[in-house]
Amino acid sequence: MKHDSLKKFRYFVLIILISANLFVWREAAFGENKNLQLYFLDVGQGDSELIDLGSVEILVDGGKDAKVLSELGRALSPSDRYIDLVIATHPDFDHFGGLIDVLKNYEVGMVITNGRSGVAEAYSDFERVIAEKNIPVTQVYAGDQIQFGDTTLKVLWPTETAAVAKKVNESGIVFMLENQGFRALYTADIGFETEQKLMSKYDLSAQVLKVGHHGSKYSTDKNFLAEVNPAISIIEVGKNSYGHPTDAVLGRLASVGAQVFRTDQNGVLKLEFDGRSLRVWD
Repeated sequence: MKHDSLKKFRYFVLIILISANLFVWREAAFGENKNLQLYFLDVGQGDSELIDLGSVEILVDGGKDAKVLSELGRALSPSDRYIDLVIATHPDFDHFGGLIDVLKNYEVGMVITNGRSGVAEAYSDFERVIAEKNIPVTQVYAGDQIQFGDTTLKVLWPTETAAVAKKVNESGIVFMLENQGFRALYTADIGFETEQKLMSKYDLSAQVLKVGHHGSKYSTDKNFLAEVNPAISIIEVGKNSYGHPTDAVLGRLASVGAQVFRTDQNGVLKLEFDGRSLRVWD
């Protein structure tokens, strides 16, 4: 299938399934799958993660500026200018700002948000580029799933009510990535309040944890960590005046025996799962 035809087919599948808030890619449509690859990009004080499912690429957040482009250039082939899904977890500038540059420089199949508009001036630029490039947009909430082959992204948060609640950080999209027994929990910028709600609803156990809110002392509660019990934790952080990551969070991660990686010290992190074992590169 030629690249242009493939893109049109992707759009068709995505648009047809919007009404159900369920996104399913058929492995046969996009060729053979390869090992699951997870990237935690070094975008400074901000979040950006790339999930490479082989024939489908999902970008979660983009940091605050164009630095995300150089990071994507390291993770993707120079000829690969198409990203299937862009997920903006919530409208904080250090999460969506760099997505403006991504949308301008890549073809994007769909943008997913929590339905909440941002107050930052740049959020109107984000919406304008989406409109100019005629990119489909949809919202996901707790209970929705994104599936491709053996990999499922299960959306745990927010509920539709929580998405418009007063605290922006507590409205972020949280999801569990699952693949053949492997689990990775992505937590955006949620704090204690949402962690408590998630613990009451779900099995949160996961081998990998994307640490919430760059290691803020108001996130990653000890009871939450006990539930997740991660072997590997990744803190996406850069130079900042907030004290991130805090000693309190680093201490709590140490108490559960999690191996800690930080993008300000280790740079971009790459994890690869082959169905049996997990490998980490920094």
